[in-house]
Amino acid sequence: MSTRTPAPVPALAEERAVSRHGWAQALAAVLTGLASMVLTAGLGLWAAGAGDLPDGAFPRVVAATVVTAVGGNVELTGDAGDLAETAGGLTVMPLSVTLVGALVTGAGFLRPLRHRAVAGAPELAGWAVRIAVLWVLGLTGLAFAARQTFAVSLGEGTLGDIGDVFGDAPRIGFAADVPLTLLSGVLWLAGVLALALLVSRGAPLPPRLLRFQESVRPAAHAMVVLLLSFVALGTVIGLVLAVTRGQPAQSLALVLLGMPNLVWLALTTGLGATWEGRVDGPFGLPMPHALDEVLRTSDTATLNLGTLADFDGKVWWLVVVDAVLLLAVAFLMAAHSPARTRAWQHAVHMAVALTLTVLMICLVGRISAHYGLSVLGVGDLGGNLSGTLFLHARLWGALGFALLWGLVTGFLGALLARRVHRRGEVDNR
Repeated sequence: MSTRTPAPVPALAEERAVSRHGWAQALAAVLTGLASMVLTAGLGLWAAGAGDLPDGAFPRVVAATVVTAVGGNVELTGDAGDLAETAGGLTVMPLSVTLVGALVTGAGFLRPLRHRAVAGAPELAGWAVRIAVLWVLGLTGLAFAARQTFAVSLGEGTLGDIGDVFGDAPRIGFAADVPLTLLSGVLWLAGVLALALLVSRGAPLPPRLLRFQESVRPAAHAMVVLLLSFVALGTVIGLVLAVTRGQPAQSLALVLLGMPNLVWLALTTGLGATWEGRVDGPFGLPMPHALDEVLRTSDTATLNLGTLADFDGKVWWLVVVDAVLLLAVAFLMAAHSPARTRAWQHAVHMAVALTLTVLMICLVGRISAHYGLSVLGVGDLGGNLSGTLFLHARLWGALGFALLWGLVTGFLGALLARRVHRRGEVDNR
């Protein structure tokens, strides 16, 4: 009696086919993700006027921008010989570049897994490892390219005379911290891939995690819709103002580099969060005039609805916008959840999701920059040749407001979604 080897089932055959072409598809995901970030950063910096930088520095500034967009560290450097002392630091994420890279890279990660109901943990880990290896290689090249120095003109007067006499022109620049950049970049990639699996309702999960998708995925998807809605709304407003009030290049630079920095700050402020900051010296924020006025003080300034309203009463509309969009995404979350989920459970899910979202905004939205130059003690590191900028949230207050808003809007969204036909409904007669 002859025996036959059973043919592989379609799912197994598909998995083997995917494995054979895995590196090519992972390379496509990494290249498209990095290319989208480089393109976004390049266009934004060009609109901001960085194309005129000397010594062909523009590509290196673009590389530095992409590095900071994934959480990498760019250190300000100085070389002023024996005559001068320099000090500086920079921590900021251009969240427009970050967002574009996350969306494109996440989509590339999920594309080979589409039309699958379940995927084993080894398969998902294999995809993630392939992408991570190629991602590290690409990020390493960008990190080494993100370095440049510029000569500093001391101008006329005492400092200029000193520089002419000693022939020692100071130079300042920047350089990426390669090891820290790679560590931050890998953590950023891991977060993007994990969020992609959580947010996409059609992405496959390992069998052991399927029981969590009913509670996690609708809430995660709702938070992504909330964040993207704020970015879209801010972009529309920015483009309208660019057309009606002029300065289109400045508006385009804001959209391509820092629109999420602005609108997500507005989201948390509308919830009641308080931020603290200061702008001093040549630094500035790509934000409305009222915000710059609040922060440009001699001491640490408090930024919330009350302080902003002293300069512009229209800031109270942020509360209305937050309420409307939060109710909308809470309704969306409830409509995509099983009907057996109770209203109080929706409230808890919404509260947890919104609190984590606000935590993320507070962490990635922090800004810190300082620079100082002193030549033979003239022009103190805290004087006219220096600048300071920082902005950070009062974390626990922001999280408390997010928890409260999440509970209220989650419960109301569940009540509004009761008349919507949802999966898992049962006849209670």
